Amino acid sequence: MSSDKKNTNLSNSTYNVISAMGKEADFLYSAVDKYIQDAQSDGRQNLVDLWNEIKKDKQNHLSRLRECLQQEAKDQKLSG
Repeated sequence: MSSDKKNTNLSNSTYNVISAMGKEADFLYSAVDKYIQDAQSDGRQNLVDLWNEIKKDKQNHLSRLRECLQQEAKDQKLSG
């Protein structure tokens, strides 16, 4: 158990969902568009396509994680 989690009263599974959401969101909102722009600037359409595919996958992952977290809240599993 990480020191960050000790005082949250979250189950490990719920904490993992929240942690994964943060990682996916960080990539989506701070990195992937820059990667796409760099690939476009370099004329690397294969990389543009790859980064766009990864972006779409990450958006799907984030959506699914958000749905899981909403269900956790509905089931009141956020209290630990």
